[in-house]
Order: sequence, then structure tokens, then C-alpha cells
Amino acid sequence: MTAVETPGAPRIVGGELVSTNPVTGREVGRFPVAGPGEVAAAVRAAERAAAWWAGLGFGGRRERLLRWRARIARRITELAELERAEGGKPVVDAVVEILAAVEHIDWTARHARRVLGPRRVRGRLTLAEHAAHLAYEPYGVVGVIGPWNYPVLTPIGSIASALAAGNAVVHKPSEYTPAVGRWLVESFAEVVPEEPVLQAVYGLGETGAALCRSGVGKLAFTGSTATGRRVMAACAESLTPVLIEAGGKDAMIVDADADLDAAAEACVWGALTNAGQTCIGIERVYAVAPVYDAFVGKVVERAARLTVGAEGEIGPITMPAQIEVIRRHIDDALASGGRAVLGGPAAVRPPFVHPTVLVDVPEESAAVREETFGPTLTIAKVADAEEAVVRANAGPYGLGGSVFGRRRAMAIARRLRTGAAAVNSTLTFIGMGSLPFGGVGDSGFGRIHGPDGLREFAHAKAITRRRAPSPLPAMTFNRGPRDTARLVKIAKLRYGRAPR
Repeated sequence: MTAVETPGAPRIVGGELVSTNPVTGREVGRFPVAGPGEVAAAVRAAERAAAWWAGLGFGGRRERLLRWRARIARRITELAELERAEGGKPVVDAVVEILAAVEHIDWTARHARRVLGPRRVRGRLTLAEHAAHLAYEPYGVVGVIGPWNYPVLTPIGSIASALAAGNAVVHKPSEYTPAVGRWLVESFAEVVPEEPVLQAVYGLGETGAALCRSGVGKLAFTGSTATGRRVMAACAESLTPVLIEAGGKDAMIVDADADLDAAAEACVWGALTNAGQTCIGIERVYAVAPVYDAFVGKVVERAARLTVGAEGEIGPITMPAQIEVIRRHIDDALASGGRAVLGGPAAVRPPFVHPTVLVDVPEESAAVREETFGPTLTIAKVADAEEAVVRANAGPYGLGGSVFGRRRAMAIARRLRTGAAAVNSTLTFIGMGSLPFGGVGDSGFGRIHGPDGLREFAHAKAITRRRAPSPLPAMTFNRGPRDTARLVKIAKLRYGRAPR
């Protein structure tokens, strides 16, 4: 079977992007490929739509976003089935994803005015004659490049905030899930038919590059760290600000006083949901020595029960090229002295990979250092939580993480060099509409969700307004030596004392 014929691999036929199911190869749809001209036209149309959309104000946008939320919620099964048909994702996983997306639309719509609305802020003594005002203004048009693994939740994290802030959006869905991207755009147009406030452009990497160079006010990208660097380089040509949510290699720490049954259950879910194709998936575990053996046993027992297949709990690997990455990581782990206590090389059966649990894997191996993005897991024994934190923080990524324990769990979570962490659960921070989500290091920068996510899609504008004559002339040439002496005196009295 050639690469072009590989089920799930996108291909261009007659100027159209052809989307197929990763298991059966069945065609899901065809989409016109957008070149630089088509992308530019979409952005120009979005600029006109943005003026209308921003003019609706927070109340008008809130009402329309909540109608979009309701439409998605009513058709949640339809959208979940489309995710299964196009990406192979189990329907129950898709339902959980879509529900989280609906929650984020709801929170964003309801809180945008509070977070971004104009307000007075406190002034300062030396400019007491001026009132201080703060406003947040939309960028105009925001470009969103979305991923294939969570083609609803992840782009909506940016899209909903950008829309609530008053921007129009041009969305470039992954070439692996264009049908899902089209569904989102069409469902939005059903509740906002007046203007093309949310559009989609389809294609491969060249289309994404064109969007970066199209003159959008800001670009939000989710994908691999390597591609994120290329996106930054393209946007840097025009100083277009970017939000980058890149890869991860998230770790779980299991302390001595952890509930091992709960930890094992959460670990299996966090590592294997969506066949491990989750940027915040648990790929490494550091369990302290007293509980290590029992924890490994509980994880293996639970993971071994999972069903794999087109209708199973573990679906296919959506991107065919990722199978070789997974295979390489397993082989490297075993060649460097690791052991497979579940699965192993025989677990790789394209387009599926069965759950694989690896132990005794050296920290320098690819399975520990690089993002695997498959249903594999390494579990390492550590002396104590201190060693676990050091190892968890040693890699270049810093997206999310998890800690199981009682007495010290919160303190451990705060020490993880990550943008998010869950205590006595896994992945839960992604569904919390009031909390920001994003990474540090090679996992990127910027935030979606919550107040910080809203502020990502509007720039702060400071305004001062004179309300009285200046009692202390400072910012003027119309001052004399006595005024300067008074300024010096005030500076010493107000700020010259060291804190006690």
C-alpha cells in the first residue's frame, strides 16, 4: 500500500483535499484547497465582518454565542459520529470532548464583559489630576490553526474567546479533520447568518503558512513544537503576535500516601484516552518506591482490560506516520534495558496500537524524552517525591501534569514546571472553563480558556483623562525650580523609606 493510499492520510485530488477514515479508508468529504489568494480573500471578508461583529457589543455577541453553544449541545451525537467517521475517535471520547467545548463557549460568552469591559482603575499620587481608564480592544481578525486529535475542543478554546472579544476568525482545521472544521463553521453560520464572522480555509501546511502571512491581527496555533517554530518564524515576518500550544510529555507523580486504586484508574484514563493522542496525556509516571510495585500491577490490570479496534475503547492512530514514532519509542526503550510489562513491539498493529506499559526505561531514552503520542506509558521507581519532581521537570516540555497523594500533593503540584496540574485526577484542568490552559518551555506560550484566554484575543488600551489642574506640575515644560524641589521632596517622603 502506497503512502497516498494509506487510510486516514490526507491527499490532494484535483485541487481538493480528500479526507478519509483512518481504519477503512472510506472517504468522508472533499474540500477546496485554499492557496494564498483564497486565504487572503477570506481574511479580507473577515475584516469587514469583524467591524459588524464588534459593533454588536458584549451583549449581542453573548446572545449569539450562547445560541451556538445550544446548537452544538443539541447535535452533540451528530458531531461525535463525524469525529469517529473522520478521525476514528470512539464516540464516547468525542462526546466528552464536545461537552468540554460547549462548557468553554458558555463560560466565555457569559464572562467576556466582566473580563474585557471598559473600567476605571486607580490612579497614582503624582498624576492625581488624571483619571485612569482601561479598555480591551479586539485585534480584528484572528487566525486559528487547529489540530486533528481534538478538532472541536482545542480550536474552540481559541475561537470562542476570539469571538467573545469581538474578533472575526479564519480557522484552518487540520488536514486530517477538515469535515469537523466545516461542521463548526456551518453550525455557527446557522445562528449568525448575517456576516462571515467564522470561516474555514482548507489545505496542507502551505495553507497554514498563507494564513500566517495573510495580515491577521493574531494567530493561534496548536500542533507539534517543530511546526510551532515554523509558525512563529512565518508570523515574525510581519510581527504578527502568536499563541503557541505545542507538544507535551506530561508526568504523573504517585506519592506514598496516594489512593492507589484511584491513581491507577486516572493514570490509565490519562495515558490511553483517545489512543494516547493527547497533548496533555500522561506519558510518564514516577511512583515512590513503597507503592511502586502495587501501582504498576493495578495499572497493568486495568489497561489490559481495554478493548482495541474500530468500535473499541482504544481507537486507531489517526496520523499514519505517528505509528512509526510509537514503534521507534517502544523498540528504543527495550533496547536500552527497559521491559514491557504490557504490550511491547507486538502491540503495534496498524492502524491500531494496543496499550503498552514500560518499566526500567532509562531517562535518556526517546520513550521518556520525546513526545510519543500513542497508547504507551513509562513507569519509573523513585526514592521519594523530591526525586520525582526533579525527573518530571528535567525535560524540555511543560504543558500539564498530575500528582496523587494526600499530605504533600498540592505542594508537589506547585513545584511542577508546567502550565497546569491536576491533583488526584488527570486532564481535568482542560475542562475547567474558568482556568487558563497553556504551557511553558517547548510546550509553547500564551493561554486559552478563562480570563487569561479572553485577554489573549484583545489588546489592552490605557487611557488617562485630565479632570483637574495639576497641583504638582511634572509632565510639562511649564515648571520651575520650586516645582522640581517639591517633586524631589515628595519622592523621598513617599518612596524613600526602605520596608521594615
